[in-house]
This record gives sequence, C-alpha cells and structure tokens, in this order.
Amino acid sequence: MTNALISGFLLGLSLIVAIGAQNAFVLRQGLRREHVFWVCLVCALSDAVLISIGVAGFQAVGVAVPWIEPVMRYGGAAFLILYGLRSFRSALADHGVLDPADGVGLGLGPALATCLAFTWLNPHVYLDTVVLLGSISTQYQGAKLAFGAGAVSASFLFFFSLGYGARLLRPLFARPGAWRVLDGLIGMTMCGLALKLVM
Repeated sequence: MTNALISGFLLGLSLIVAIGAQNAFVLRQGLRREHVFWVCLVCALSDAVLISIGVAGFQAVGVAVPWIEPVMRYGGAAFLILYGLRSFRSALADHGVLDPADGVGLGLGPALATCLAFTWLNPHVYLDTVVLLGSISTQYQGAKLAFGAGAVSASFLFFFSLGYGARLLRPLFARPGAWRVLDGLIGMTMCGLALKLVM
C-alpha cells in the first residue's frame, strides 16, 4: 500500500510540474493574490476527479467514443490561442511601474471559469490523468486506491504550493517590465501548447 501511495505521488507530481496553461494561470493569480485559495482548490479538485476516473478504468471511453479526442483537442487549442493572444496584448500594454495588486483583476466567477476552462478543455490533462495514471494504476491491483490517493495528494500539494508560493516572487514582479515578460512567456506557452495540440 505504501509503495503504491508513494509511486502515485511521485508520478502525479512529475506529470503536473511541467509548465502549462493551468500552472501559468495559478502562478499569475498567486502573484496578484486574487482568489488564490479557490483557484488552487478548483485545480486540485478537478485533478482529483480526473485521476479517480482514470484509476477507476475510464480510459476505455476514448475507445468507445473516438470522436471525443479531436473535439477536445481542437476546442482546447482554440481556447489556448485566445488566451495566448490576450496575454500578448497585455504584454504590449503600457503598465508603468508594475505592482501585482494594480490593474483590473478577475472577479471570483470569471477567475474560476477561466481556471475550469484551462483544466477541462486541455486534452493533455486527460492523457496524463485519465489515460496515463489510469493505465499505470492497473499495476497496483489491490492498491489502486492508494496509488490514486498518492497522485491526488501530489496535485493538492503542487497547486497550493504554486499559488501561495508565488508571493515569494512579488519583489521580482514589483520591477517595471516583469509583468510584460511574464505575460509574453504565458502567451508563448499558450500558443505553443495550442500548436502542439493541432500538429
């Protein structure tokens, strides 16, 4: 049981640490100190649901419903491109001296809606959680629950560490131009992920 728990935790952490649209959004919200708890909770709970589906053996859905993969892929790519363009526009705007607390932030509803879109419209999230973790969990017959719990724990630890740890970077983002660089990097990440999805 302990071996399955640790394996699930390490694998879950290794999959989630890679930079992506969702992580960039959580980082931005953490830097701005806007709805950090709720954004982190929504990301972690979404992962928990998807990991649970994968461990329960839901990866067979892709075989049963083959049209779902291209719909998720192109829908997710369109969303990522739109958000990427929005980030580029923000990077080109004249921010002056940048304070993460300045500027127009997202209300709780729009922030959570954006967070849910980054999670549920991203086909990679299904590949990582439902397909990959679901497939590997079959090696732990009798301990699949522990494996899934380890992966879910990694998700909670990562998102809350990223969201609340972002405040340590606030001095960096108090300098002029830092938000422009972040917005530019987020824009490139989003568009790069979108391109990867459609290629």
